[in-house]
Amino acid sequence: MIITGILSLAIGFVLSKFKDDYYALGSFGFNVIIYSIFLNWQSLTRGPLGIPGIPRPSLFGFTFSENLWFLLLSIICVAIIYFVCQYITLSSFGRVLKAIREDDEAVAVFGYRTLWYKLAIFVISAVMAAVAGSLFASYITFIDPSSFTLTESIFILAIIILGGMANNKGAVIGAVCLILLPEILRFVGFPDDIAAQMRQVTYGVILILLMLYRPQGLVGEYRL
Repeated sequence: MIITGILSLAIGFVLSKFKDDYYALGSFGFNVIIYSIFLNWQSLTRGPLGIPGIPRPSLFGFTFSENLWFLLLSIICVAIIYFVCQYITLSSFGRVLKAIREDDEAVAVFGYRTLWYKLAIFVISAVMAAVAGSLFASYITFIDPSSFTLTESIFILAIIILGGMANNKGAVIGAVCLILLPEILRFVGFPDDIAAQMRQVTYGVILILLMLYRPQGLVGEYRL
């Protein structure tokens, strides 16, 4: 979490030169750079071979080796992060962030240093993502560069857009929907020879319909 926070601060300074859609594109560019580093810095990451044997987390001598206990740990971490997000949203800091989202130039006129607010929330979100990444790596006990492709970033962005912008509940709902929907489609009676393709087609059609008729997301407060 500490390493991620430091790196995200440096990356945030660079991305602060961009605005709006270019900010997102710049972050995708860093995604490609980081993936290339992970793939080629073999002395640190073992490249495409990945890092095996990652132990399960332990707390006060208790190791979360059983999947049920690991699920409980994950739920607790999600709950803590969710309540932290809610606290930030309802705080004066969160209200300034909301104003910056609407019109950062107007906020700057009132004396707020919008750059520092943007960097602060960028680092905070990166630290929260580090918690998820640590849990993921320790759950499967293996990590390799394929877990950090651009496709994964787009998928995470799709979760936020689908669930709803500017709403913490939307992020949770979007994650649940996009994770469970492909699994539910496994039980639809498609012919065996085209089942995989039809599941992907159905999955895509559902996402397109939601974007057409619910562009702000399922519970979103902000429309793209």
